[in-house]
Amino acid sequence: MSQKPEAARGGAKPAQGSKTAKRREARAKAMQALYQWHMAGQSLNEIEAQFRVDNDFTQVDGAYFHELFNGVARNKPEIDQLIEPLLDRPLVELDPVEWSILRLSTYELMQRTDVPYRVVINEGIELAKVFGATEGHKFVNGVLDKLAPHLRPAETRKPRP
Repeated sequence: MSQKPEAARGGAKPAQGSKTAKRREARAKAMQALYQWHMAGQSLNEIEAQFRVDNDFTQVDGAYFHELFNGVARNKPEIDQLIEPLLDRPLVELDPVEWSILRLSTYELMQRTDVPYRVVINEGIELAKVFGATEGHKFVNGVLDKLAPHLRPAETRKPRP
């Protein structure tokens, strides 16, 4: 799980050091930390400290990483309750990477209304392309497409410009 998301993603990249690029890296690091938390069961503080020591955070929005990682952990039961009805299988059968991405994206849809829902969905898809299974991005896209109207009804009803 040590791929560099900025190098692995196709398409246009945000300028290095930009707010968008730093948030993208924060999401990638938060998703990896959530995966580790899910798999190893270590404390949040241990994982966050380890990530900050073991990774170069100069191109990461550290505050956003902290908010996403800890926010998902604090809201895990509610997040999982939102995700579960949209799945074609039990939560426990989800790939841990995809589950971590869905939790992260759900948190952003719930709590970060300053981030457009289309951006949240796209970032989730991109994380799944980099870190997930071969077709994992399609699964993530399908779940988030169903979830967005529930969590952002006013925003999703707006006509496209």
